[in-house]
Amino acid sequence: MINKKKTAISYCLLGAILGFSPMVSAEDQNEALNLSVEDLLNVEVTSVAKKAQSLNDAAAAIFVISNEDIKRSGVTNIPDALRLAPGLDIARISANQWAVSSRGFNGRFANKLLVLIDGRNAYARSFSGVYWEDQDVMMEDIDRIEVIRGPGAALWGANAVNGVINIITKNSAETQGGLLTGGGGNQERGFGSLRYGVKLGEETTARAYVKGFDRNQNTLQSGGKADDNWDKVQGGFRLDSQLNTQDALTFQGDVYQATVNQFAYFPQISAPYLSTGNISNERVGGNLLGRFQHTFSPTSDYSLQFYYDAYKHEEAMYTDRRHTLDLQFQHRFGLLDWHEIIWGGAYNYGHDQIVGNQPPNGSAAAINFNPARINDQLASGFIQDEMTLIDNKLWLTIGSRFEHNDYSGFEGQPSAKVMWAPHNQHRLWAGISRAVRTPSRAERYGSVVTRVIPPRQALPPIPCPPACTPAIEVVAHGNTNFKSEEVITYEAGYRTTFSKSVSLDVTGFYNDYRDLRLAQQGTLSINGATGTQSLDFTNSLGGKTYGVEIATIWQMLDWWRWDVNYSWLQTQLNNIGSPQTNLSPQQRVSLRGALSPWQDIDLDFWFRYVDSNFSVGSLSENTIKNYVTLDLRAAWRPFKDVELSVVGQNLLQQSHLEYISENQTYPTMIVRGLYGKISWNF
Repeated sequence: MINKKKTAISYCLLGAILGFSPMVSAEDQNEALNLSVEDLLNVEVTSVAKKAQSLNDAAAAIFVISNEDIKRSGVTNIPDALRLAPGLDIARISANQWAVSSRGFNGRFANKLLVLIDGRNAYARSFSGVYWEDQDVMMEDIDRIEVIRGPGAALWGANAVNGVINIITKNSAETQGGLLTGGGGNQERGFGSLRYGVKLGEETTARAYVKGFDRNQNTLQSGGKADDNWDKVQGGFRLDSQLNTQDALTFQGDVYQATVNQFAYFPQISAPYLSTGNISNERVGGNLLGRFQHTFSPTSDYSLQFYYDAYKHEEAMYTDRRHTLDLQFQHRFGLLDWHEIIWGGAYNYGHDQIVGNQPPNGSAAAINFNPARINDQLASGFIQDEMTLIDNKLWLTIGSRFEHNDYSGFEGQPSAKVMWAPHNQHRLWAGISRAVRTPSRAERYGSVVTRVIPPRQALPPIPCPPACTPAIEVVAHGNTNFKSEEVITYEAGYRTTFSKSVSLDVTGFYNDYRDLRLAQQGTLSINGATGTQSLDFTNSLGGKTYGVEIATIWQMLDWWRWDVNYSWLQTQLNNIGSPQTNLSPQQRVSLRGALSPWQDIDLDFWFRYVDSNFSVGSLSENTIKNYVTLDLRAAWRPFKDVELSVVGQNLLQQSHLEYISENQTYPTMIVRGLYGKISWNF
C-alpha cells in the first residue's frame, strides 16, 4: 500500500517536471484556472458604458483584476494590486505613500486618474489626487477591479483624463458565513481580518467586517531608518436586498482610523534652512452609500445613488478635513431596436477646511490656504447613445458629459467610439475623446513654501553683491485664474482569442495635452536679510504622450496559466526650457505564472521590470534607476476550509528605489519582505 502511494506521488512529480498534468480533475482546480481564456474575455464589466457588458465587447482599453488574481499575487493593499494591470504607473514612495497614475504624469497627487470604490469617488479635490493610504477595503471581499486606461470623462466626468479605476466589492450574498485571516512578517509585522455574513430574509443578506495591520518602516536612500511605519484599523458593513423581481437595494459603509509616521523635512528661513522631524499623523474617516435599482426589462432600468464621505487627513505640513455629499441618477432604455441610450445627472456638495501645521522647529506653517474653509458644488448631466449599425458586427457609441463646477465653470467632455467584430474571435475598436482635469483648491487658493535657498546660493537678479545675498524662500502661489487642463485622446485597440488557451489585447494611443500646469518664476522681493521668490501656477505647459499596451493570457495547461503585460510610453513636454521625455518609465513588463499542480497546492511567481525615469523633487532632481523584482507565493490547504500561505516580495534585491516624493519625504528605499498568512472559512 505504501509503495503504491509512493509511486503515485512520483508520477505526479514527474508530470509536473515534464509538463504533463497530474491526475487531478479540472473541477478540483483553482477557480481562476478553471476558466478558459474565452471565459476571461467574456467576464462582465460595468465601467465602460455604465451597464453590464462583456469585456470583449467594450470599446475601451479595459483590464479586469479578479479576486483570484489579487489573492494569488500576495498583495496586501489596493495600489500594489493595481500593478497587475498594463498601462498603470505604480510606485511606492514609502511604507505608507504611493504614486499611482495611468499613462504617465505620476506623482504623490497624480491628478489625471479617477478612482471609484463601489461608486464612491475617492478623488480629493483639495490637491487633485487620491490619498491612497486612506483607500482600503477587505481584500478578500473585492469582486474585481476594472481598470480603464484612457479618458472616461464622457460618462464619469472631470478628472477621468488618463483613466478610471473602479473597485467593486462582492454582493453580501456571496460572502455568507465567516472568514478569519491573520499573519505577519518582517514588513507586514502583523495583520488580521474578520468578516461574517448572514441571511436576514428570503432575499436579504448582510455582512460586517473588521481588519487591521501594523506595517514596518523602510530605509532611507542615504542610510538609516525611514521612520515611515504605520498602523490602521477599519471596519464596515454591507446589506443587499432584492425587494422584488424588479427592485434591488444596497446599503454599505466603512470607518477607519490610522496612525501614520513620517520622517519629514521642513524649509525654514534661518540656518540651517532645512530641519527634520519624526511626525506622527492621524487619519480618520468614514462613508455611507445607498443605491436603489429598478429594472423594467433586460434593456431598461434606472438607479438612484447617494453617498456621504468624511475624512480628516493629517500630513506633516497641513491638515485636510472634508465632508462630501453626492447624489446620482441614471436611466437606460432602448429605442427603435438599434439605439441603447443611457442618460443621467449628478449633484456633489463639499465642505473642506485646510490649515497649515506648525513644524517641529517652531517656525511658521509652510502651507496656507485663503480662504481656509470653502464650500463647493458640482452639477452635471450626461447622455450616451450606443447604436447598432450592423447586427453583431458594427456599433457606434457617442456621448458627452456636461458639468458646472465652482473652479472652472462649464465643461463639456464628448466622446465617440466605434467597435467592429469581423469574426466572433476578433474585435477592433477606435475612439476620440476630450477630457479635462479641473483646478484643485491648492492651485486656486494655496500657498506653499517649497524650499529655502541659503545665502550665496541664490540666483540673480538680486540687487546686492553676492556677499550680501540673503536667504530666499521659494513660494508656490495659487492662481485664481488657473483653468482646467485638457486632453484630446485618440485610441485604437484589437482583441482576439487565437484559441481557447491564448488571448491578445493590444491598445495604441496618442494624447494631445493643452493648458497643463506649470509653476513659472514670478517676482523676487527682498526684505532686509531675507527674500521671497514666487512661483506662480499657470496653464502654459503643453505636451504629447503616445504608446502601446499589450496584455496576453496563455492557459498552457489546465493547471498552469501565464499572464504577460507590456507597456511602452513616450512623453514629450514643451515650454519648460527643453522638451522632457523620460518623466515616466518608458517600458514596463509584468510576467506572472499561476500553477496549481495539486488540488491543495498553489504556486505563484510574479516578475516585474520597470524602466528608469526622471524625478523632480523640491530638493533636487534625480534619475530613478530601472529595477527588476520578483514576488513568490506558495499556498497549501491541509483542510477544506483552511489555507496556509507564504509570500516573498521584492526578492531580487535587499531594497530598491521606486519614486521620490515632490515634498516633505526623503528618498526611501522599498525593502524586501516576507510574510506568512492563515485563512479560515467557517
